[in-house]
Amino acid sequence: MLSKSQAKWFLILATVGFSFVFLFLTFDTIRQVDARTNADALTEEVEGGREIWDQNNCMGCHTILGEGAYYAPELTKVVDRRGEVWIRTFLRDPEAMFPGRRKMIDYDFTEDEITDVIAFLAWIGEIDTNDWPPEPNLAVPDSGGDAAAALANAPAMVGDVCQACHSVGGVGGNVGPALDGVADRFSADELDTWLADPTAVKPGTAMPNLQLDDVTRAELVEWLLSLD
Repeated sequence: MLSKSQAKWFLILATVGFSFVFLFLTFDTIRQVDARTNADALTEEVEGGREIWDQNNCMGCHTILGEGAYYAPELTKVVDRRGEVWIRTFLRDPEAMFPGRRKMIDYDFTEDEITDVIAFLAWIGEIDTNDWPPEPNLAVPDSGGDAAAALANAPAMVGDVCQACHSVGGVGGNVGPALDGVADRFSADELDTWLADPTAVKPGTAMPNLQLDDVTRAELVEWLLSLD
């Protein structure tokens, strides 16, 4: 049991001690601000993307750095997760990427505006957040294929866009069916027709019409036919 005098000094010393700890932590936090907030990487494109983000109230649906709404996907690390090509394709026409399901408005962004938004999201993703948010658990069961061999000669479109939904040899997304053995199920003409306009072949499908040109479709069909 402390005496009144001991309690008084205990309170004084504890207050002074914790005040010094608080001041030190505050100083240390401020000292790290520039490095951890990625301030040196600010560019005109990043600033332009932030203005677009604010003007369109993107935080009304999305969350970055723990701030915002949870109606739409969290975007702190979206560039690492999806890649610039996928994001650009999505922002050109959100409904086309997820037909009948996505609620995101088509803001009719110009290519320059899309570039600015991507720059802003890429900058956000480089902020040191102590590894938050954690990596999502998107593991796909191994289908038994040789993913390394199958993906080695894949067109760029596969890694940039297709793998967000499809897997090969257990590597990739699980939104759409695995592509292993697709050559056993479909002919070259069927694959080309599907890639040209999925909804025309199967109304209501979740597969987007990516508006692929003839060259890209031909590359994808050739690669798909090579899968065992």
